Amino acid sequence: MSTPNIRADFPILQRTHNGSTIAYLDNAATTQKPEAVLDAVRAYYSLHNANVHRAAHRLADEATGMLEQARETTRAFINAPSEREIIFTRGTTESINLVAGVLDGHLRSGDIILLTELEHHANIVPWQMLAQRTGARLEAVAIDANGDLDLDDFHNKLTLQPKLFAFNYVSNALGSVNPVKELVAAASASGALTLVDGAQAPLHYDIDVQAIGCDFFAMSGHKMYAPMGIGILYGRYELLEALPPWHGGGEMIETVSLTSSTYQKPPFRYEAGTPNVSGAVGLGAAIEYLASIDIATLRQAEDDLTLFTLSHLRQIPGVRIIGEPRERSGAISFLVEGAHPNDIGTLLDQQNVAVRTGQHCAMPLMDTLGIPGTIRVSFSLYNNQEDAERFLAAVEKATTFI
Repeated sequence: MSTPNIRADFPILQRTHNGSTIAYLDNAATTQKPEAVLDAVRAYYSLHNANVHRAAHRLADEATGMLEQARETTRAFINAPSEREIIFTRGTTESINLVAGVLDGHLRSGDIILLTELEHHANIVPWQMLAQRTGARLEAVAIDANGDLDLDDFHNKLTLQPKLFAFNYVSNALGSVNPVKELVAAASASGALTLVDGAQAPLHYDIDVQAIGCDFFAMSGHKMYAPMGIGILYGRYELLEALPPWHGGGEMIETVSLTSSTYQKPPFRYEAGTPNVSGAVGLGAAIEYLASIDIATLRQAEDDLTLFTLSHLRQIPGVRIIGEPRERSGAISFLVEGAHPNDIGTLLDQQNVAVRTGQHCAMPLMDTLGIPGTIRVSFSLYNNQEDAERFLAAVEKATTFI
């Protein structure tokens, strides 16, 4: 079966500079947007724009319907039991901050919050702030020499009886894929709440929060072809109903007096203020777009492209691959001997190849690895063999300047 070609659906991939299109290989940072998403956002603002849940006119009814349809589309996408468990946020970072912001009453001095050494800053700093407020302390599961979680250390850390275990599905820095179901099952059996940072996962894996069994799941729209500034937090309804609000304001209340307020049921309890309706519409359109393409074939092609690139990158003199995980998804980190990552990134950019350099918002991981940062190439479903070959040629040329 031939691999379907979806590149034509993404206008930015047709853009040229100095006579060539860009080989966009920074997808772990953000993905590009297909026409279907751009059209949906444009149509919302052109034909339906109004504030939601607040007026008796036609435009408000239409906008409200579009927002709630996006919530249902997202619920089905991750197989959540109820749309009441889908909270719209600005993205994974805000979703994690929301959970960290409402768990003060769940923790006390000396309690353990368990993380891993693979985490993005967004899954570290909010827990540090929660620990500072409550007197809890952080522990982290170690990684092995390949960049995989040390599962023996994980099970040893569970004997500390952590109150919460927060970890990523896929490492944004190394591409390491964690055994999500196994980790959630063990942590839950030990009595911990579980939160999965799913930012890097939705384009690469079918997400089923019921099968995963987690208490919370966070993800961002812009990592999966939707606009920036929209994401979701899934939370088990009984937890959301029991936890307090995070932000106060309009929409999240039932009644307000000058001395006290009562709050709506989830998800509206956690959605104070005017929501990002256009972003939610764009997220719904992105999910519908993914449903319209042969995603299984494209995922296999992306995996093959990653293996091809990894194999040939190893053959370039002076290149050192950072991380050799058991299972890798979409991202390869590497260094070039004698060169700073930023210098290599600049040389690649001059050849119209876009990659990411630096610490990838994972400074503790870089400290563990003993390196200042990496060059990261990351693929998406629209990347092809030409992108990989242009990248490899650009790296080989860059090494001649070192």
